[in-house]
Amino acid sequence: MSATAELVASIEARLRPLEVVLAEAWWECNTYSSPEADARRNALELERRTLLADSEVFGELRGARAATNGAPQLDALLRRQLDVLHDAFAPNQVHDELRERIVELETTADSTFANFRAEIDGRRVDDNEILEILRTSIDETERRAAWEASKQVGRAVAPTVRELARLRNEAARSIGYRDHFQLAIATGELDERRLMETLAEVDQATAAPFTVWKADLDARLAARYSCTPSDLRPWHYDDPFLQDPPVDGAVDLDFAFAGADLRALTLRTYRGLGLDVHDALSRSDLEGRDGKNQHAFCIDVDRNGDVRVLCNIERNARWMDTMLHEFGHAVYDLGVDRELPWLLRTAAHPLTTEGIAMLFGRLHRDPEWLTAIAALAPQELDSLRPQLARAQRAALLTFARWVLVMTNFEQALYADPDRDLDSLWWHLVERFQAVRRPDGRRAPDWAAKIHLAVAPVYYQNYLYGELFASQLTATLAARAGGIVDRPEAGQFLAREVFAPGTSLRWDQLVEQATRAPLTAAAFAQQLVNGSVLQDGHRS
Repeated sequence: MSATAELVASIEARLRPLEVVLAEAWWECNTYSSPEADARRNALELERRTLLADSEVFGELRGARAATNGAPQLDALLRRQLDVLHDAFAPNQVHDELRERIVELETTADSTFANFRAEIDGRRVDDNEILEILRTSIDETERRAAWEASKQVGRAVAPTVRELARLRNEAARSIGYRDHFQLAIATGELDERRLMETLAEVDQATAAPFTVWKADLDARLAARYSCTPSDLRPWHYDDPFLQDPPVDGAVDLDFAFAGADLRALTLRTYRGLGLDVHDALSRSDLEGRDGKNQHAFCIDVDRNGDVRVLCNIERNARWMDTMLHEFGHAVYDLGVDRELPWLLRTAAHPLTTEGIAMLFGRLHRDPEWLTAIAALAPQELDSLRPQLARAQRAALLTFARWVLVMTNFEQALYADPDRDLDSLWWHLVERFQAVRRPDGRRAPDWAAKIHLAVAPVYYQNYLYGELFASQLTATLAARAGGIVDRPEAGQFLAREVFAPGTSLRWDQLVEQATRAPLTAAAFAQQLVNGSVLQDGHRS
């Protein structure tokens, strides 16, 4: 074994068992939160980052990487492992006290989100109840109370998020970066200049159609609430952040899932492609309760088949979308070639796994999926078909504009964590989403978004994921005729996207799978034509 291979093997031998027990602890904190679970996770996370902070080992990694430039015969997988390890070690080359404080605050923030329950008129409510009020109530007072309740967690965590931003910046600057935003982008195999260009491209592609769609939506809502469009405020929309389109601006599919078994529909969707998520379903935690994270995520515990999903499902379209989305992550994790070295046994990049998740999450609005999987009656589908393409387009527009808010806000947050973030947030919301701020409101509404605290500088991956999902949709339409109940589509994804894991850089994988670099072209085409339906026809 070469010295480089020995170095990589020695790091893996220390890192692998620690990553597994940390994943277990992280799962426990999010499913059954307690001070003891938080303390265990905090200690393990600190142990992991301390391992990655070893400056002597990092020096050896840098030397080994530099040496590969003159060693073309070096095994490609070994070279790739060096790159992955370098980007894991680099952000952790900071002093012990700073690292410990960051881990402590991240655990505190995560625990706050897991345990927090808002109050409406002195009554504790969970996120599902808040969303149900916003989706169904026509009482403006009740809606406003629900929306304001959705922001209460922001007041609880805002000081922690600001302090985390300061500390993350201090860490980034100590190793030569402008701020944490630049560090995270650079060590995430992305280019900040190209990201800003992509944001501008998506802004240009979506601005005009979003303006038209939003004006029509606001006219509908104004009629519903007997007011003028200029009177509308955030609580008049179905989602507290307007990251999903309201029913009035899309389509109401809740009736299709009111009596449905969302687990069975998820299992059936993936089986139709020859992809099995049964074991992941059996390991998952899908019901809401106190002391549990109210959001949703997928976790690969050991990179050897122990994949789990957390949800808080209700029988409605939103949670059907979420189940398909999260098990898209799961099927990707399960499909990575287990013959690969452990360090490469993950998705190529967060943006590629988000792309797969979005590809499948979109299916709940697809006519073919609704008939073949959800068993919607043909006559019901016929009446819905024109609305479904519009709804898919509305979803793409709405989410793209929301990502513009989040990514621009986060870049500004790390540029100056002590600025007036409350006003900045509403400036961006008004600019990109055309939602007017509540009159006279001064509150850290931005901090209610969990990603800012516990998944920093991540939102750009959702944007790139949307672009990848659109590019894959076009590819699968051409290669397999669509997605639903097409084993050839599943085989293509398993072979071209899942199996390579991190053995390829994300940009190489995207170009290999879709025969083109990642661009906004397919995404923009969907906005023009409506939805690229899974049977390959456009509407």
